[in-house]
Amino acid sequence: MNMQGKVLKSTGKWYTVELSDTSIVKCRIRGKMRLEGLKTTNPISVGDVVNLSKKEDDEGNRVIESIENRTNYIVRKSTNLSKQSQILAANIDRAYLLVTIHSPVTHLAFIDRFLVSAESFRIPTTILFNKIDMYSKDDLDYVDALIHMYERIGYPCKKVSALDKESVEFLKQEINGKQVMISGHSGVGKSTLVNAIDSNLNIVTNEISNAHQQGQHTTTFAEMHKLQSGGYIVDTPGIRAFGIVDMDKSVISHYFPEMRALMSECKFNNCLHLKEPKCAVKEALEKNEIDESRYTTYVQLMEEDENDIHRKNIFG
Repeated sequence: MNMQGKVLKSTGKWYTVELSDTSIVKCRIRGKMRLEGLKTTNPISVGDVVNLSKKEDDEGNRVIESIENRTNYIVRKSTNLSKQSQILAANIDRAYLLVTIHSPVTHLAFIDRFLVSAESFRIPTTILFNKIDMYSKDDLDYVDALIHMYERIGYPCKKVSALDKESVEFLKQEINGKQVMISGHSGVGKSTLVNAIDSNLNIVTNEISNAHQQGQHTTTFAEMHKLQSGGYIVDTPGIRAFGIVDMDKSVISHYFPEMRALMSECKFNNCLHLKEPKCAVKEALEKNEIDESRYTTYVQLMEEDENDIHRKNIFG
């Protein structure tokens, strides 16, 4: 029987794989491995569970012979003409979106676009409202209102201060045994948060993306870091460019849970929830059962041009 391992790092030809006994081996791919139905520049990504050859070569390296089925994967679209994409990470159990209401401001449209993307990749998301130690009473009231809005739709929310290790202690329990990613704008405290969870890591999450020119498809690889307390955090330098690209307009509403719940009640089964009569989504909006800011983001997504640079770079 072949050995199994988890891919922690990929650098093109070589893969760093952790075996079940926690030992680390270097591996390469057997021949030209291509996955059915996926045009990607990399057939294997971090987070993948792979089957390895039993035999090592003279230098102790093994060969990846096959890959296990994925529960999900994140794709970064190429901006060149090849229509190929890069798989950033696979088998992500949860995304944590780190949000600040000032210094810097995380706009609601950004949060909603992130959630839509995560839904499309089938990744559950928790929203972490960071820097609460800096906020006034009015700021905290606003955060509470946002928490009410997103928890009503089904997204767990937590108030944290990445500078206060006790406030993020719960993350160690949540992440233990899982593979997660932490995302958010530059400056919201991602690296401080990750280092509060595990001081040994000392990584600067996602900041690498700023070194790349926008709009240029550069080959960057995600890396998965093992936590002392258990579990793994995926650092995705290419997060800037994964967004709502090539998403069929007719399915965008499926990635808004509060709209998805009402769709069957619309008069027309192909209702786009814009100007159609007897639309259950529009009726819920009028009754304040769907939040206006969420619906506004939906309309923007429906009206956006496919080539609009804004939507390709929503994850700075």
